[in-house]
Amino acid sequence: MSLNYIKNFYEGCLRPPTVIGQFHTLFYGSVRMFFRGVLGFAVYGNEALHFSCDPDRRDLNLYCYNQFRPITPQVFWALQMVTVLLPGAVFHLYAACKNFDQEEILRRPVYTIFYIISVVLRVLLEFVAFWLQSHLFGFQVHPLFRCEASTLEKKFGMIKCMVPEHIEKTIFLSAMYVFTIITVGLCVAEIFEILCRRLLGLQPSQ
Repeated sequence: MSLNYIKNFYEGCLRPPTVIGQFHTLFYGSVRMFFRGVLGFAVYGNEALHFSCDPDRRDLNLYCYNQFRPITPQVFWALQMVTVLLPGAVFHLYAACKNFDQEEILRRPVYTIFYIISVVLRVLLEFVAFWLQSHLFGFQVHPLFRCEASTLEKKFGMIKCMVPEHIEKTIFLSAMYVFTIITVGLCVAEIFEILCRRLLGLQPSQ
């Protein structure tokens, strides 16, 4: 792939053909990634070290923590962001290979349809991520977690474990749900913007 293709791909990812799409890129690429990367590490970075059970044994703490967190929130949200950005990245790679600029997307119906499909896929992936997040983490982090530890040792049954900073985690978790809703709203609004431009015959903004 030539440098021109790479440049077109890079510019397409950073500067979508719609105003709302550009705002979505700004919101997703700066606000949401900063919130997840910086604040998420501050909230969840040392969670495993401070997760303790009764009795307080390292092997028991690790066993119950793995039961409490089948996947860590940071990893889940990183996978969510990569997955959600994938349809747009594939489209812009296609655009770069076909060597057409962003202004042509809203001028040619076939390109417009492909772009709308990529936006719809983003919405569907956000809904899937929202459902998975609610299934894995719920909507509230409780201060106590009951761990089934009988498979580790027969003398253990249901034991109590303390979840550190559960209030901060609940607030952060709620914020991630709100970010998902905002992103879905922006994607839906972008589709409406595209349809309005097509129906009214407006040219994309330069």
